[in-house]
Amino acid sequence: MSTSTPSSGASLGKRAIALVVLLIAAWLLFKFVIGLVTAFATIIVVVLAIAAVIWAIRVL
Repeated sequence: MSTSTPSSGASLGKRAIALVVLLIAAWLLFKFVIGLVTAFATIIVVVLAIAAVIWAIRVL
């Protein structure tokens, strides 16, 4: 049985590819979370605007 250690060049290349994949995944997750927060905030603003219109109609 032969146990050979990978060359530092191949190891460095794999680490670089892993880093790029990790950065892309983090960027996509970040964009997804920002989109969810934006959607949630938009829904809250619309509900508050409807409540404000109903309140204003009742006051008038």
